[in-house]
Amino acid sequence: MHYVVVGAGAVGGYIGGALAAGGARVSFVARPAVAQVMRAQGLRITDLDGRDTQVVPARCPAFGDVSEIRLAPGEAATVLLCVKGGATAQAARALAAAMRPGTPVLSLQNGVENVARIGAAAPALVAVAGMVPFNIVQPAPGHLHRASAGVLRAAQCAPAEALRHDFAAAGLPLRLEPDMRAVQWGKLLLNLNNPVNALSDLPLREELSQRAYRRVLAALIDEALAALRAAKIAPARVAAAPPTLLPAILRLPDPAFRLVAGRMLRIDPAARSSMWDDIQAARPTEIDDLCGAVMRLGAAHALPTPVNAKMLALIEMHLRGRRFGGPQLLLACGLNASGRPPRP
Repeated sequence: MHYVVVGAGAVGGYIGGALAAGGARVSFVARPAVAQVMRAQGLRITDLDGRDTQVVPARCPAFGDVSEIRLAPGEAATVLLCVKGGATAQAARALAAAMRPGTPVLSLQNGVENVARIGAAAPALVAVAGMVPFNIVQPAPGHLHRASAGVLRAAQCAPAEALRHDFAAAGLPLRLEPDMRAVQWGKLLLNLNNPVNALSDLPLREELSQRAYRRVLAALIDEALAALRAAKIAPARVAAAPPTLLPAILRLPDPAFRLVAGRMLRIDPAARSSMWDDIQAARPTEIDDLCGAVMRLGAAHALPTPVNAKMLALIEMHLRGRRFGGPQLLLACGLNASGRPPRP
């Protein structure tokens, strides 16, 4: 199998690098600066469990465009799509022009709408839903570090089954799921912390240790859960706690939260959300794939989602220089000090 990683940022670089270290053939499509580092020094793959693997440059061929990759005669390929949701359609069209019909495209992206985007833009390819549960940070160029725990998941299908051996050899167990819509919504509930973390300007562990930020996250999740109930979607459990209990756990006082949610805080002290990284690098964020998806699901069932709408607006304001931290963020989201919308 020839793995083609499209969008070799933090997640794509880590997963592709681990596959290459495990013996798989991997090609990377990356931004010019990232590709230059990979060609010069390869990749260093580490994690919070003690892994430290150096992948030499020869195992990390990096390209600027998928059209530059050449498959050997008869060689099977699988694309690992790791671009942001807003770039999915464009990437899928490029893949359709470069890959054989029937090539699987495993979406390892945040959000719940990317498989449909791939299918619409590249109907000759086979879109497969995936989910990445862990956080990846980049301590230095070419060094990718898994900063939290979790098991990769993919839709239960023949193309995903064909990947399990290589992923296991890479130290990346792949769990196949019969209902990936539920899994992706379960992950999206957790990803609603991405904008909160970006606005806090704090490492994840420090942000989650402060009740004011957790109350904002709880309000975002409350709205999402209400929309999911209306849509008759039961989100899967992808964290230690069941999805329906997350808001109550997040609203606990700090000492009780640390006691109950110890596994939630098992994060590398330097880890931050991918949205924080995007903002620092002046890249487009995934706010529309997160809060925007909750808003669209709510609108489809005539349910208002004002906190998610305000969070989307706050990220836009943050990009223009406005800052909202701690209790200020509660007020900016239209919440009272307890983290709930004021009573009419």
